[in-house]
Amino acid sequence: MMICTSSRSKCGDLGLSVRTELTERDLLILIALSGLFGASIVLANISAGVKLIEFLGLVVPGGTVAYAITFPVTDIVDEVYGKRRAIYIVWAGLIAEIAMLALIGIDYVLPAYEEQQQVLYERVFAPQIRIVAASILAYIVSQHHDVWAFWKWREITGGKFLWIRNNASTTISQLIDTMLFTFIAFYGVVPLEIVVNMALSMWLFKVLIAVIDTPFVYLGVELVKKYAEIPIATPSSANVPQVPAQAKS
Repeated sequence: MMICTSSRSKCGDLGLSVRTELTERDLLILIALSGLFGASIVLANISAGVKLIEFLGLVVPGGTVAYAITFPVTDIVDEVYGKRRAIYIVWAGLIAEIAMLALIGIDYVLPAYEEQQQVLYERVFAPQIRIVAASILAYIVSQHHDVWAFWKWREITGGKFLWIRNNASTTISQLIDTMLFTFIAFYGVVPLEIVVNMALSMWLFKVLIAVIDTPFVYLGVELVKKYAEIPIATPSSANVPQVPAQAKS
C-alpha cells in the first residue's frame, strides 16, 4: 500500500512506502530523548548564570556541556525519524525553557520563610531572566538551523557519511547559537573583550564536544534502530510518517 502526502514527483514516482504511525517502542524512545533534551536545556540555562568553568584554557559558562548534548540528540532523531520529529523535539525543549522561566517567576513572588532565603534565591535566579531570553532566541534560530542543515547535508552526501553531517551541521549551528546567546546575555554586563573571548571560547568548546560526541551519535542511531526495528528515514520521506511493517500490503 502506498501512502504519501507529498507530491507525486517527490514520493509517488519513487515508489516509497512510508509509516503512518509510531509503535510503542518508537514513542518510548522519543519520550526518553525528549526528556534528556529538556533536562539539558533547563540545566544549561540555570548553570549559565551561576558558574563559569575552565577547560583546556577555555572559559565558558556552566551548562555548556549540557547544552552541547542537545545537538546529538536532535541528530539522532533526525537520522532515524526524520526532520519533522526532530523539530518536535526542539519545540518540546522550547516549552521546557518557557515553563522554567514561568516557574522561576512564581517562586520569586511567593513569600520566603526567611528573608535570607529570598536573597539567595535572587542571587541564583535573578540573572536567569536575561539569560533565558537570550537562550530562547538563540535556541530557536540555532536548533532549527541544525535540523535543516543536517538534512541538507544528508541530501548532499546521499545519506552517507553521518560523521560529516553531524559535525558540519552542529559546528555552524553552535556558532550561531553562541554568538546570539553571548552578546544578548552578557553585552553591557561585562567588558566587550570578555564577551568576545567568552563567545569564541564557548564555540571552540562546543566544536570540541561535537567532535567527541560523533561516535556516540553513531552508537545512538544504531541502538535506536535496533530497538525500534525501523529503517533509516530518507530525505524524500523526511517529513512524512512511516507505515509500520504490519500495515503494509
